[in-house]
Amino acid sequence: MSREEKQAAKAVKTAAVKPAGTVRGNAARLALMAVPVAFFAVFFAYPVAAIVARGLEVDGVWRFGRIGDVLAQPDVRHVLWFTTWQALASTALTLLVALPGAYVLARLDFPGRQVLRAVVTVPFVLPTVVVGTAFLALVGRGGLLDELWGVRLDTTVWAILLAHVFFNYAVVVRTVGGLWAQLDPRQEEAARMLGASPLRAWRRVTLPALAPAVAAAALMVFLFTFTSFGVVQILGGPTFSTLEVEIYRQTSQTFDLSAAAVLTLIQFAAVCVILAVHAWTVRRRETALRLVDASRTAHRPRGAGQWALLTGVLVTVAVLVVLPLAVLVQRSFGAGGLGYYRALTHEDGGTFLVPPIEAVGNSLRYAVAATAVAVVVGGLAAAALTRRDAGRLVRGFDALLMLPLGVSAVTVGFGFLIALDEPPLDLRSSWILVPLAQALVGVPFVVRTMLPVLRAVDVRLREAAAVLGASPWRVWREVDLPMVRRALLIAAGFAFAVSLGEFGATVFIARPDNPTLPVAVARLLGRPGDMNYGQAMALSTILMVVCAVALVVLERLRTDRSGEF
Repeated sequence: MSREEKQAAKAVKTAAVKPAGTVRGNAARLALMAVPVAFFAVFFAYPVAAIVARGLEVDGVWRFGRIGDVLAQPDVRHVLWFTTWQALASTALTLLVALPGAYVLARLDFPGRQVLRAVVTVPFVLPTVVVGTAFLALVGRGGLLDELWGVRLDTTVWAILLAHVFFNYAVVVRTVGGLWAQLDPRQEEAARMLGASPLRAWRRVTLPALAPAVAAAALMVFLFTFTSFGVVQILGGPTFSTLEVEIYRQTSQTFDLSAAAVLTLIQFAAVCVILAVHAWTVRRRETALRLVDASRTAHRPRGAGQWALLTGVLVTVAVLVVLPLAVLVQRSFGAGGLGYYRALTHEDGGTFLVPPIEAVGNSLRYAVAATAVAVVVGGLAAAALTRRDAGRLVRGFDALLMLPLGVSAVTVGFGFLIALDEPPLDLRSSWILVPLAQALVGVPFVVRTMLPVLRAVDVRLREAAAVLGASPWRVWREVDLPMVRRALLIAAGFAFAVSLGEFGATVFIARPDNPTLPVAVARLLGRPGDMNYGQAMALSTILMVVCAVALVVLERLRTDRSGEF
């Protein structure tokens, strides 16, 4: 056979194999998507649709005019205005406070840098109930500021804004600092050599490069604060109400399901817009920059200015992050004893049907089950999204996975009670209902943790295994799994920490004889008396310690000997 004939035969063989491989790959992707799609359809879309339908449908007729009636109410317009205003203010304040910290952790090398990085990350993995409780111990009635100077902020918007900065500080530091550490510093140095001042060089060179990361971080902070529930519920009192808090009040206190349905639709539309803009900024960040090795950009502080900046960041972290948590721990011990912790082992017959300490075991069991569900569903979803050349259907599926982070968890929880009440989905009396609600929030974290690593796997390895006859399952087991094992463990850790702190949905479905830690803390804070307050502080401290341990494990998994992921 001549050389030309061999090349022609090879081309024919390749053309025959490639379409078959493409069809096989598409079929495998659809099979992988089947379980996540079914999970989200049954346990997310169906409950949300059920609660919206219950609110807008009267005698089988949809009353869309109810939307205008609800929006015409002054109280609702005030809630919409406050939700947007406080989210914008929280985002601006977080950027102002956290950007210096992002620079310090990205460009300065100093003793304790890794410890500082872990400390600023702790608030983000804490449940919002713990964050609200910590600031209540600092700025609330009988708090540290009240004892020292007679200052109380628990009924002002400042308490909410500071708590939001505390919670989202790590979002800016991690998102912006991660990119800042990889920007080539020689570009800014060249501008300095050409006569630009440090501020002008930063504004003209570094800031435009950081703009996509700053925008992405700002949008995430805005999303988290726009849908804030636990912090506002504890610190805002009856004076302040976000959309999420108002949905909770309309469903659990006034039982106005039509108003709750309208507010849910408004929040859903806003979240979709935020996520769309966020996806656009992330694509810009991925394609517009040329990055360098982050280990070569950090240096020891130089000059009085950088030392002063480092000192200022350390003081900010000490006051904003460490102090509220330290006051929380101190308040949990009362006058120096373990009385509040001992009281957790006794049943009072009021708030709970069991001793409050049982909430610890309940939360751990629920979190383990939720983590298993989130890893399976999120892992399958990440595997289906691995290829970057996916079509619109798959990209839409990717966006769907992020919706539980922004759609009202209160609506999902209440929807569980309404929708899952008939066979074969009569789960209202089943313990699995709580882990399923928690897993909905854990799945997006699993996907976002595993997807970049899966996309980094050389596609030629998968193709070679497929050509040799390996099934898609064997390709995953032999090629992908060894490379993503660490990412899988990190994803499981994030899902576990998030499940521990889920509050918006579980507040509806956690039974009095099986409360979770966040629900137990909120119910104790809702009862008068120093003993209830002290027990809430003690439970919050326990929950904080468990989340901190999970974070330490994550940090150990995240880094190898070189400190790189």
